[in-house]
Amino acid sequence: MTDSPTTASTTAGAGYSPATTGPSAASTPSASVEETRRKLEQTLDAIEEKLDVKKQAGQVAERVQRSYNDNPVPWIIGATAVAIGVIGLVAWAILSDD
Repeated sequence: MTDSPTTASTTAGAGYSPATTGPSAASTPSASVEETRRKLEQTLDAIEEKLDVKKQAGQVAERVQRSYNDNPVPWIIGATAVAIGVIGLVAWAILSDD
């Protein structure tokens, strides 16, 4: 399927006019391609950043550290609850008849 000038004008993006002649008409589709490439590059960079596990883990660690520094009481209560739970599970495993 070949693109007619009408189809090209709807897919090339805003600013492209098939009726325009001269050097600007030839450079506009090229500019549109460059803009699309730039947007694709930004999108791929964002995806790469989201999938970088080491970087994401570092950001989570920073947020946890900042949260703990702001208010350590909920973290202490949570750690105590986890410790009690682990001790209870160990005691249940040792003392149960199964």
